[in-house]
Amino acid sequence: MNVLKTLDKLLTRFEGYVLITLLFVMVVMAFLQVVLRNLFSSGILWADVFLRHLLLWLGFLGAAIATSENRHINIDAVRRFLSKRMRSAVEVLTDSFAAVVCFLLARASWTFVQGEIADRRVLFGDIPSWYAQMIIPIGFGLLVVHFAIRALLHLGAVAGKETAA
Repeated sequence: MNVLKTLDKLLTRFEGYVLITLLFVMVVMAFLQVVLRNLFSSGILWADVFLRHLLLWLGFLGAAIATSENRHINIDAVRRFLSKRMRSAVEVLTDSFAAVVCFLLARASWTFVQGEIADRRVLFGDIPSWYAQMIIPIGFGLLVVHFAIRALLHLGAVAGKETAA
């Protein structure tokens, strides 16, 4: 179980670094756009599209980090009245269900990206749109990994081997 926790922490740390980098790029690009528009009555033509896609990347990476830290949206009204072991069993079920749903969404979004590749759509210039849209299947894939790890850690708690994450 320690291997799973270590893997989860390393993946979350990497996701955090990528998220911070993208956020920095986003802030600089948005600031540059404001300065160019207000002072020089011009701007970077592709910046708004780029910023929209960066926001999509930030959303998926943030969701992956939130899932890893068990800070995703959940309703815990009933959980409060359960024993620790029963609570862990419920967590196994909900995390497993969420992993399956995210897997199905990752598969569907991969089909979407394949359609974008086949259509040869461009984001701006010569950059294919699927480059920016790859975060959708990747993001759902990251969610699958984090939910699966959480389910396995809670399964260990149900079996009495270790405390849940």
